Order: sequence, then C-alpha cells, then structure tokens
Amino acid sequence: MDKLWKILIVDDEAVNLHVLRDILSDSYALVFAKGGRQALDSAHRHRPDLILLDVMMPDMDGYEVCRRLKAEPDLRHIPVIFVSAMGTVDDEARGFEVGAIDYVTKPVSAPLVRARVRTQIALVDQASILDRLCVAGEYKDQETGDHVRRIGHYAELLARALGWGEDCCQALRLAAPMHDIGKIAIPDSILLKPGKLDAEEMAVMRTHPERGAAIIGTNGPALLRLAASIALTHHEKWDGSGYPRGLSGTDIPIEGRMVALADVYDALLSPRPYKRPWSLPEVTAHLKSEAGRHFDPTLTPLFLEAVAADHAAAGAVGGR
Repeated sequence: MDKLWKILIVDDEAVNLHVLRDILSDSYALVFAKGGRQALDSAHRHRPDLILLDVMMPDMDGYEVCRRLKAEPDLRHIPVIFVSAMGTVDDEARGFEVGAIDYVTKPVSAPLVRARVRTQIALVDQASILDRLCVAGEYKDQETGDHVRRIGHYAELLARALGWGEDCCQALRLAAPMHDIGKIAIPDSILLKPGKLDAEEMAVMRTHPERGAAIIGTNGPALLRLAASIALTHHEKWDGSGYPRGLSGTDIPIEGRMVALADVYDALLSPRPYKRPWSLPEVTAHLKSEAGRHFDPTLTPLFLEAVAADHAAAGAVGGR
C-alpha cells in the first residue's frame, strides 16, 4: 500500500541517491533529481507526496529550492525534509525558516530516515482524508466549498503571525477547512434556505459543530483530532455566549478561536442567499468591535494585520 506514495529525492551526488533509494525503494515510488532546477521541474511534473532535499548543490542550493516550492500555490503543500551534511543548529533553523518540516543529517541512519518519512506520509494520508471530506461538503453547497478553502489560508496566515512552526501552520491550513463539515448532516431545507431561520431551524443548524466533530472523530491521528476540535469549537465566543458548550476565554482551544476569526471574516465578505457581501472596511470594523466579546482580543489585531498584508501582497502581483 505504501507504494502509492511518491517521494522525490534530490541530491547532486549519485552515491547519496543510491543510499536513499536502497532505504526507501521497497516501500515507496521514488523519483530522482540531481540539482535544484531539475528538482523544481520534477516537482511540477510528478507532484510527489514528499521531497527529500539536499542543501549544497551547485546550480541552486536546497534553501532556494524550498523557498521557490513554498512560493508556488500548486506546490507549497508538499512537505520537504532536508537531508544534508550541514547539521548545525543554525543550519537546521534556516531549513525550518524557509519552510521545511524536518531535517536529517548525513551520513543518514536508515531506521531514522524510514521513521521520519513514515511520519510525514501519515500526515499526507490524513490530509487526503480531510480533502475528501471537503469535496463531500461541496456537494451540499459550492459556495461553502469555496469558503472553506479560504478559511484554511486565513487561519494559516494567523498561525504564521503568531510565530508557529511550519508543521503547525500547515496542519492548521489542512484542518481549518473542516470547521463546517457537520453541515453535511443538516437538511437542505435548512442549510440552503434563502431567508432567516426560525427558532426550530436554528436549533437544528446549531448541532453542526458536534455533528462535525463526530464525523471526523476525536480519537484518531493528531491532524484529525485538530480538525475535530476546530469543528466543535469554532462557534464558541470569548464572552461565553457561543455554542455548543458555552466556553469562554482561553477555555476555548486556540485553534477554535483562530478559525472563528477566519470564518466570520470570510463569511461577511462573501455573498449569501440571505445577505449582501460586506465591504472590507465594514468587516474590519466589525471584527474590531467584537474583540473581547465574540473574538479573542489578542488574536483579533494580529489577524487583521496578517490578512491586510496578504491582500496587499496579492494586489501587488495582480490579485489572488
């Protein structure tokens, strides 16, 4: 079954490619590149599930390759493990800074390489499950499908503003779109109603956080547990007036507080059958006014600053 997973191995030394091939070829489909530019081409062509990347290469070093991978929307999700003889703390810190999720030093230990790769492939497997659930949600409502993908992006921006590590940022990006998966269990007559919900319909709608957590499951691998926590808690409010459990303040898991901001921000900007889209100044003013009531008062200004910078950057390159 592991052979379904494809790994791109990049190193300018043939002997190192042979060593990693011997360690991994029994379990994974392998693709090889002998330089940075070839690595980028191979990533586009083969779309690997994981990249093992050397640092010191003559045409383009691994740090620059990783930067370029993370700058491309179609490739940035691919996890990168640096495999290098450069093993100082500063070398590792630089690797994580440019977007790697792990760092293995040469000469490599076969059991260590297998363990690190197995861990990352397991995360990719979980991400695939979450993506399939996203697709299931889109069958209910295409606008919801578009919305949930933006939520992952906005939540990731906030995680980076908080200084989270690359692996945690990516985990949040993958898990956040599951916040409303419980809505697939809500009848269409309620979910797609163009007008305001009555009290009975609202009571049904408010079951979607618990339904979502149940669909994902709360006892699975770490990424799925994170997604379940987000699904369960993203409608809780800082002042305790939210649902389903009426949690308040820091009793609400931080991932739930983060996704609450991303969810409301995007929902207000988007057209819905029951409302017009708000302008950006209106949404910004609303989030500021609700800091300390609906939203975490510390996270709110960080979030607004992060999304403003993101919009500015997108505008500078012609839009997202």
